[in-house]
Amino acid sequence: MITGASTGIGRAIALAFAREGADVAITYRTGRRDAIAVSDEIAALGRRAHVFQLDLANAPSISSFATAAWEALGRVDVWVNNAGADILTGGAAEIPEIEKLDRVLTVDLRGTVLASWEAARRMRDQLPIGSENGTNGEEAQTGVILNTSWDHVLTGMAGRNPQIFSAAKGGILGFSKSLARSVAPKVRVNILAPGWIETEFGAGLDERHYQRVVDSTPLKRWGTPEDVARAAVFLASPDARFLTGQTLLVGGGIVM
Repeated sequence: MITGASTGIGRAIALAFAREGADVAITYRTGRRDAIAVSDEIAALGRRAHVFQLDLANAPSISSFATAAWEALGRVDVWVNNAGADILTGGAAEIPEIEKLDRVLTVDLRGTVLASWEAARRMRDQLPIGSENGTNGEEAQTGVILNTSWDHVLTGMAGRNPQIFSAAKGGILGFSKSLARSVAPKVRVNILAPGWIETEFGAGLDERHYQRVVDSTPLKRWGTPEDVARAAVFLASPDARFLTGQTLLVGGGIVM
């Protein structure tokens, strides 16, 4: 289950899980056409796809969506909180700063907290992953939650928009570590922390700014949504079964 999966990083994560053999539920807020296109891509990979509209600023809708997702999939082994408020592109870039702050704190931080609580509560009550196939994992883990932070919360970045993002994404990082301790050993909780990733924001930058990011990155390129998706698949997989409360930086080495 991936929130905000109609475009960008969320889309890449949804497709990556489908390629690994997962049935996938995805959410969108306004981009229904894009979400349907992603579901068609998932179906073309031979997996089931379910599309739901979700507004993370509306707390009751999160619980209703979780109920619908469990009914559609039967169980949810992995819940990825990827959706976030856009305050950087289009008309959103011009709204007053206090409105930007309210949006990001409500959608990114509060939305992640409420969705994580909902996912954890339900995951703790389900059978261990793999038990339906006659296996019972070494640690009897019943689910995985992945929350999305930002690599620069560890070092800081100057500017008003970075301050706003740091307030929310830093909160997500701290919350996720406490949640990991609270729901272990049944549910693992880890944090994805992307850096400069080529999404709509990156595509809109001028060449000078774009190249400045390349020059400052040890791996000498921008990240792609697929880079983040590979990290998500790893953290959700049995290969990461002894990892919880950990933050995986996907930023080419700018933050180490």
